[in-house]
Amino acid sequence: MANARLAETDPIEAALSDYRPSGEGVDELFDASGNIRPVWRQFLGGFSGISSEGMTARIRQGDQYLRDAGVFFRQNTAETADRAWPLSHVPVIIHEDEWRDLSAGLIQRAELLEKVVADLYGENRLVSNGDLPASFVASNPKWLRPMVGVEPPSGHHLHFIAFELGRGPRGKWWVLSDRTQAPAGVGIALENRLATTRVFPELFAKSNVHRLAGFFRQFRESLQAHNTVPEGRIGILTSRSLSDAYLEHAYIARYLGFMLIEGEDLTIVDGTVMVRTVAGLSPISVLWRRLIDTDSDPLDFDERTLIGTPGLVNAVREGKLHLANSLGSGVLEARGMLAFMPHLCEAMLGELPKLPNVATWWCGDAAARNYVQMNANGMLLSPAQSRMLPFDPDDDIVYGAHLRDTLESRLASEGASLVGQEIASVSTTPALVDGRLVPRPMTLRMFLCRTPKGWRVMPGGYARIGRTEDLSAVSMKRGGSVADVWIVSDNPVPIETMADQVRGRYPRPQSGTLPSRAADNLYWLGRYAERIEHMVRMLRAQNLRLAEVGERDGPLSKSIAAYMKELPLDPTKPLPQELLWTLNSAVLSASRVHDRFSIDGWSALRDITDTAVDLAPTLVPGDATARAMTRLLYKIAALSGLVHENMFRFTDWQFLSVGRAIERTTTMAAVLAHFADAGAPEGSLDVALEIGDCIMTYHRRYSLGCQRDTVIDLMVFDTMNPRSLLFQLEAMRTQIAKLPGAEDHGLMSPLARAMLKIHAELAVKTPEQVDTKFLLALADEVGEASNLLSAAYLS
Repeated sequence: MANARLAETDPIEAALSDYRPSGEGVDELFDASGNIRPVWRQFLGGFSGISSEGMTARIRQGDQYLRDAGVFFRQNTAETADRAWPLSHVPVIIHEDEWRDLSAGLIQRAELLEKVVADLYGENRLVSNGDLPASFVASNPKWLRPMVGVEPPSGHHLHFIAFELGRGPRGKWWVLSDRTQAPAGVGIALENRLATTRVFPELFAKSNVHRLAGFFRQFRESLQAHNTVPEGRIGILTSRSLSDAYLEHAYIARYLGFMLIEGEDLTIVDGTVMVRTVAGLSPISVLWRRLIDTDSDPLDFDERTLIGTPGLVNAVREGKLHLANSLGSGVLEARGMLAFMPHLCEAMLGELPKLPNVATWWCGDAAARNYVQMNANGMLLSPAQSRMLPFDPDDDIVYGAHLRDTLESRLASEGASLVGQEIASVSTTPALVDGRLVPRPMTLRMFLCRTPKGWRVMPGGYARIGRTEDLSAVSMKRGGSVADVWIVSDNPVPIETMADQVRGRYPRPQSGTLPSRAADNLYWLGRYAERIEHMVRMLRAQNLRLAEVGERDGPLSKSIAAYMKELPLDPTKPLPQELLWTLNSAVLSASRVHDRFSIDGWSALRDITDTAVDLAPTLVPGDATARAMTRLLYKIAALSGLVHENMFRFTDWQFLSVGRAIERTTTMAAVLAHFADAGAPEGSLDVALEIGDCIMTYHRRYSLGCQRDTVIDLMVFDTMNPRSLLFQLEAMRTQIAKLPGAEDHGLMSPLARAMLKIHAELAVKTPEQVDTKFLLALADEVGEASNLLSAAYLS
């Protein structure tokens, strides 16, 4: 009753009835006096008017967007599968005045980091003057000796950086860590923004939230300004597709319009970085590097790496490649560097830091034993004013125990390599848990990009939200979540977009170059998609006949089982494991071209896979399985329709289409070789027509019963039938003719000649001449053509 009366008087207070900050630190929602901060009132006013049912629907809508967009959390371990993206649906809200002050401190720090890294790989005065211990720099595995003396072509080492932030005991923002090597999370910030606006669309519109697009547009323009190679391209250099950050890289590549490139896509020719494409080698002049320094080049760094590009460092030395960020910039991420930053700021900039570090000591210094309890402002903290926090070197945020006895024991066990940090408190922020707003610990990640006018701070970012009140649960690996960050104004904000300002006549852009690796995955995606459909049609045909006759020992049933074993499919299982494996292969191929495959197509493919996985444990042979296969066929048809109707006819489309046509040709030839064989049991021709989806057309066209010659005529020669062999061969010839190098001064490529030969050999035949031997030979020839395509474009 008390809560009911409270709701009648003040809906906001009712919404916050379970919100009770611990009082140990700063809370984003309530000030020190227990009053709601003004920056939250606009949001809370709208939030409090949403019913519990409405909130559930909104959360479902935001989560559905993430699933449809293919946003998952990948642990990057063999035993852990992707899980739903851990979005904390309530944003963190910061007023633009506070953000402006925070930005000034971050820009100062960015300038300092640039000067430090330039010195460490240049004049090295910081070490010679004693500002940094030589042993500290030399023992840092992220300090790369091969990069000493290498000046970046742009004159700057850092172009895109991130900072992890938390509040100190009095509410001031502290820098917890610097991310300068290949900072992750900017794609996360974008996806969080899109999902959160689907949860609170009207609140976002009314809250004067600063947009993110202008930040990305300016960074894109700054990279384009460094593109000095004629017809050179800009790429995002990512790690392999199984990495935990790959999906984010693919999203950013699609958002910015850059090529997504893996190390194996690149080769070095006369010092110039070239990307292997289906049209040959194409120069790359700018790379936004999203993999760690030592994985970039096995010749100069880690020879064990399998994802780098040999010779990349030499291209940088010769000034033929602009990297953002420069190789070796990871040296700034060393935890111990934080201990020196306040002094370096005064020494190099002549200024005091506008933002303090989290208090840090470097234990390579014997004086650390007497330096344990000094905070970032140089004031001593008593043990009662501090919290002991866990030390986990695998986390993005590392906190060290600050007590003297703990430090001494770690010094004894780990020696001079140990680095510790201490922080008095981290703020809490509202999180929605079981329909209630509750306080949870929070850290903030913000991003900066270099533009021709200097550093620009993203007006947003993302926040890590703790799963529980324990700060150690902030990490996503420990069950934490992430939230959007709204920078809000008291006045309307400009609506910025990614569109460049066009002066004069608009130039139509050329279609993007297709890397050979991407073409390979699109080609196999087409093959897997067709193979999946063929398997499902085969399973349906088998189970329809099992439902009719109820036995597996008849001649036709045995013939079907024999053919299924050749696919291979286990004929004894309603939904064999081989089908699930093929589905997974299709998903893997699609995930490796996430920047080129549409979100709708990706969602449709995942839906097919999820449906098959859900069906597998419950199906029983016969009618139930046949109906389940029909359900899967409807979903497969939806995927085919989305791809056919929506995919631009770029080179991407050609490889996807050729892959599908090759698979359909070989499978239909195999079907006819088996079920239209002279010795096939009665009813086999009906199976062939059913697999080829030709039953209705056949009976409409031919009044007589199933005869081999008429079945062959329809399924081999009829060019109006999209599943006939001749139709597929003509489609392949059409698409292959559009590929780069298909014809050179009137001379056909080996692949084009092979396809012409196969097409001609079939076109001059008559139905009675197309026997089992010819069909099997045709399938082999098409397989050889596939090898020619791989050799010409995919290797």
